[in-house]
Amino acid sequence: MQADEFHITKISYPELRELQAISLKTFSEAYAHLNSAENMADYLARSFSTEQLRKELDNPESEFYFAKIQEQTVAYLKINSGLAQTENQKFEALEIERIYVLADYQGRRIGQALIELALSRAQTLSTEYIWLGVWEQNPQAIQFYKKNGFTEFGTHYFQFGDEKQIDIMMRRVVARG
Repeated sequence: MQADEFHITKISYPELRELQAISLKTFSEAYAHLNSAENMADYLARSFSTEQLRKELDNPESEFYFAKIQEQTVAYLKINSGLAQTENQKFEALEIERIYVLADYQGRRIGQALIELALSRAQTLSTEYIWLGVWEQNPQAIQFYKKNGFTEFGTHYFQFGDEKQIDIMMRRVVARG
């Protein structure tokens, strides 16, 4: 499958249910086998509830994008600027909070296109750098980000149910145009 067979669109409010469905599916695909069923259920219920996603969609400093093949949503991206960032980063930074591709569609350059979109948005917003947190037990994602010029700058704890997990913090300086 060629990269040009998918398209990326900004998510609008009427697509809330579709966002919820892909959020639940991709997060489960990525992490269910590494975490307890109880912790997964708790996290999914809190983080991807209709109410929570509605709040996130309503935030003008957060943007969501779908990647679609024909009309099927196969990936999504969430970026945050300003006060929407999940960590106390500089106001001139942009966060990639979520970037997920359905397992059946990984390796088809969809994630790469979403990273490039995030970098383009960072340039448009004149940010100094783009950053993210990635679970230390996700070596495939860490390698993907390194390949895209992200470097480690610290760690933080992420409370996942009854477990404290460590995220590696990574960032990339944004080239000014």
